[in-house]
Amino acid sequence: MPFPNIDPVAFSIGPLAIHWYGLAYVAGIMLGWFYARRLAANASLWKDGQSPITAVQLDDFLVWVAAGIVLGGRIGYILFYDLASVVQNPIRAVEIWNGGMSFHGGFIGATIAMIIFARRNAIPVWSMFDTVAAVVPFGLFFGRIANFINGELWGRLSNAPWAVVFPTGGPFSRHPSQLYEAGLEGIVLLLVLALMIFRFKALNIPGTIAGTFVIGYGLCRIFVEFFREPDAQLGYLLGTNWLTMGMILSLPMIAAGLWAIFRARAAVTSAAKA
Repeated sequence: MPFPNIDPVAFSIGPLAIHWYGLAYVAGIMLGWFYARRLAANASLWKDGQSPITAVQLDDFLVWVAAGIVLGGRIGYILFYDLASVVQNPIRAVEIWNGGMSFHGGFIGATIAMIIFARRNAIPVWSMFDTVAAVVPFGLFFGRIANFINGELWGRLSNAPWAVVFPTGGPFSRHPSQLYEAGLEGIVLLLVLALMIFRFKALNIPGTIAGTFVIGYGLCRIFVEFFREPDAQLGYLLGTNWLTMGMILSLPMIAAGLWAIFRARAAVTSAAKA
């Protein structure tokens, strides 16, 4: 099927061009902030009937998480995907219009921001992790939709009826892997976490939602990597025709998520015996 030719520039204000990609970041952060405030306001969801984070603290955290995502995402992209080019031409490090952003780098940057903010504001770190993890799928959904609009990060060659001929992907039909990721990492993961929060009260066990999110993202990303074209400057790794950097970076996330859940359960068991 032909690519829906959507202008990457949403609108312009004089010489200033507003891109869909930038709006996606804003939409993800703002919707996540709104949802997080609703979670914090619902005392019944939290241990001992009291949220460990206030609405005012979430307002202040907006700046911290935005900085962590943007800086971490950009630095991560350079280190994981484009280091050789930046070494040859250091100015490329700030040429964000040439791409790109790394989720794994943004994840690390946001984690650092959460730890520092939580400690400065006497918020339990694992509850901070849970709150943010619950809302991250909003950003993932809008980010992947923006990738599709930009015609970037497309998938491998495909003859599927829904395959798309991307303007930058040659005259070949490809998997719209951006939409696969939007559906899995965004919609499905959001619903799974919401079910755990509202039906099974998982916020009562700090670390459970964070661990589930990290595992879920890692599994979804690895699955989609089988349909996504690897970055041209890296290609497939270790002489294979399937292993990608996205898979390698996602494996430690799954391990960390499992550890977080086991740690949370062990803490509950220990508290019950005390």
